[in-house]
Amino acid sequence: MNKIKRVFIWLWQYILRLVYPVRCPFCDEPVPGREMLICAECMTKLRPVRDSYCMKCGKKLDRPEDEFCADCVKYPHLYDRGRSLFVYEEPVKASIYRFKYAGRKEYARAYATLVERELGDFVRSIKPDALVPVPLHRKRYQKRGYNQAELLAGEIGRLVGVPVLRGQVQRVKNTIPLKMLERDRRQNNLKKAFKINGNDVKLNTIIIIDDIYTTGSTMDALSAVLREAGVRRVFFVTLSAGQ
Repeated sequence: MNKIKRVFIWLWQYILRLVYPVRCPFCDEPVPGREMLICAECMTKLRPVRDSYCMKCGKKLDRPEDEFCADCVKYPHLYDRGRSLFVYEEPVKASIYRFKYAGRKEYARAYATLVERELGDFVRSIKPDALVPVPLHRKRYQKRGYNQAELLAGEIGRLVGVPVLRGQVQRVKNTIPLKMLERDRRQNNLKKAFKINGNDVKLNTIIIIDDIYTTGSTMDALSAVLREAGVRRVFFVTLSAGQ
């Protein structure tokens, strides 16, 4: 009976893949096969950040002999440490754009498998109590229909066995998109942008999840609020980081 059930499940999944093909997040073409989430050609082109990265923010270093990037040497940060899966360049840029603005919510599952494969040891070594997706303001959420960071956090949490803190951290200020601002204006833009719902989060160690890391302004603003609420150790993981 169990064998028949397994065959039925396999057949149903196969039919679903035919009717609703899984699209590779990097080329957006249907992925052949029953279980693959990323096409084989794109897998050969992807270059995760595996070495020569900043020991603070995780950005790819221009000089392998350096320990920290120029930004982290010049500007202090409120988080403990972070890692990013890719450099923010093509085809990653276009992929994240579709994920955020073109409704490609299904990309989260493929992204999470790469995060688990490349950064799973980093996540597990931290022993986080929870993952915290960077929240969206309600107006932006209503317009987009979903929070891409929350989708990503949910899939990562499922793979690494860590709960996701949803709704307890709120974005109360509808900030200007940070890509339009310089560093100083980003920091001012994010002042009082986040708040904790409740007295405190009662957690010791968390990992913030987001799609892109640039100057660290969002991570610092969120880290400040989390530390005020009693969180002692704050890390982050993102899909990509600027250069």
